[in-house]
Amino acid sequence: MEATEVRAIRTQVPARLDRLPWSRFHWRIVIGLGAVWILDGLEVTIVGAIASRMTERGSGIDLTAADIGTAAAIYVAGACLGALIFGQLTDRYGRKKLFMITLMIYVIATVLTALAFAPWYLFLFRFLTGMGIGGEYAAINSAIDELIPARNRGQVDLAINGSYWLGSAIGSVAALALLSTALFPMHVGWRLAFGIGGVLGVAIMLVRRNVPESPRWLFIHGREEEAERIVDQIEAEVRQETGKELAPPGASITIRQRDVIPFREIARVAMQRYPRRAILGLALFIGQAFLYNAVTFDLGTILSGFFGVASGAVPYFMAIFALGNFLGPLLLGRLFDTVGRIPMISGTYFVSAGLTALIAVLFMNGSLTTASFMTLVALTFFFASAGASSAYLTVSEVFPMETRALAISLFFAVGTAIGGITGPALFGQFIHSGNPSLVALGFFIGAAAMALGGVAELAFGVRAEQQSLENIAMPLTAEEAEADPAQQAVLVRAGREAGLSEEGRRQLHERDERIQLRSARRRDWERSGLRRFRPGPGNSFYSPGMAATTGTTSRYAAMADRDRDQEIEDLARAADQQGPVSRDKLEQVVGGRWWGPGRFGAALREAVREGVIKRFSDDKYGPADDNRSS
Repeated sequence: MEATEVRAIRTQVPARLDRLPWSRFHWRIVIGLGAVWILDGLEVTIVGAIASRMTERGSGIDLTAADIGTAAAIYVAGACLGALIFGQLTDRYGRKKLFMITLMIYVIATVLTALAFAPWYLFLFRFLTGMGIGGEYAAINSAIDELIPARNRGQVDLAINGSYWLGSAIGSVAALALLSTALFPMHVGWRLAFGIGGVLGVAIMLVRRNVPESPRWLFIHGREEEAERIVDQIEAEVRQETGKELAPPGASITIRQRDVIPFREIARVAMQRYPRRAILGLALFIGQAFLYNAVTFDLGTILSGFFGVASGAVPYFMAIFALGNFLGPLLLGRLFDTVGRIPMISGTYFVSAGLTALIAVLFMNGSLTTASFMTLVALTFFFASAGASSAYLTVSEVFPMETRALAISLFFAVGTAIGGITGPALFGQFIHSGNPSLVALGFFIGAAAMALGGVAELAFGVRAEQQSLENIAMPLTAEEAEADPAQQAVLVRAGREAGLSEEGRRQLHERDERIQLRSARRRDWERSGLRRFRPGPGNSFYSPGMAATTGTTSRYAAMADRDRDQEIEDLARAADQQGPVSRDKLEQVVGGRWWGPGRFGAALREAVREGVIKRFSDDKYGPADDNRSS
């Protein structure tokens, strides 16, 4: 695809968006755009839970276990193709236009799936539903990253990505009611399950109508006047809500419309310049995609066909499955940042491979009960979920900025096409055979795929923990301008200091040094002693169903550090002025509610840890030099 060249312009739009306080506008972004992951988790889980009902006599559709596996494979194929096609279109025609179109495709296709009467009809509309979900990933991630302020972006991304499993849990509970023959006839309940996805999609669409086009996309594509007008409207809304004037925006930037990078260029960069990383990305994606999609879509039919679980009881087990998947990255995520990427990624892949092999052996021997089978499955995916999350994280980290977003789509599509399509299709055939040895073979293949991912991480893994993305993979444009790095650094510094007085330059230097020391202390504190093994999401919590576009992470890391430094300084100043006050009073004085979800608490804890302010009791804080007792 070719992009139309436009003139270079100078704009403050990014700085104006990033300095906005948290407001109802940002909650609309989170709800209108981020809710798609809840919808995705609900969609995948509810279909897995109702799958066994669709194979029963009287369901209104003549399907076999093999057909269920084929439908799952076709859904994944649609998601892969949707990510590739709509990823390109999103970059060309805009975020809003595409995230409305992809959601509309999803809504129409999933509602029409509810009317399925034959396997071919189900396959067709499952494919179109998958295309809609796959297209959502590219459009939504881009819009969220470009509209959420820099200081909140990481936390918001983590929370949204984790909501995939919230949707999964909701889907399991909803399936209980839909599969109850006391409430709905056998041929109605599973149809309503698909219809619910469509209804929720319409509700999300109504919220999305009020989400504007990304101003960043607009000014990059030559529509700077429209971008400025949208930002003016957002600022007016925020001023009215907060009742305060906004802080001055930061520095302006000069931009020129960027070309759309075709997939063949991404593949060339990946294979010629980073062949080891390309192998790593494919191995991680194929391994997790095979195991994940095979088990997620076919778990219900395994339980019904081999353990005699009634179709109406399957959702209980799907809820257990979802819980294991949610807790894995939530509790292990911090270790990817403290213990390190290579040991944790390879470890989660190897452990899940070993547990999958154990399931295969016990399944083949007939040694498993329903309870022991589900216990092992939940434990396996506790580790596999963290490993699958790290596959998306790895690909987002190890390639240059210019290729990152589409590289994720490419690896997602290729890896998922190889592993995610063959997994459900193969498992479905094995389950349909009724032969436990063949099902065990499917688990052995899944274990081997995960083990190969672990081997690839040991051989080609990158020590990316707590590293700038530019240090991991230098941007292509930066390499072109690297003739004199020292001169580039001087120019950057001169640009920042232009127009400042001598006192202003001194304060800028002091702030930079303070931020560097504060960031270093935070990293050392997090990685010291047994603290490095604390559970928590860290920076590695990604949804296994999601092609996360995290290309903006390092670009805004320094801005986030500056914001945190300013928040801590504001807390120290308020404590000095107010004396010992309650936490609520301190938050009111500094305007902490406008910092964003969780930021006030995090800044307060760090200020206390550094000794900038003093904690007198559970709910009282004051200046660090105040010696009164609690």
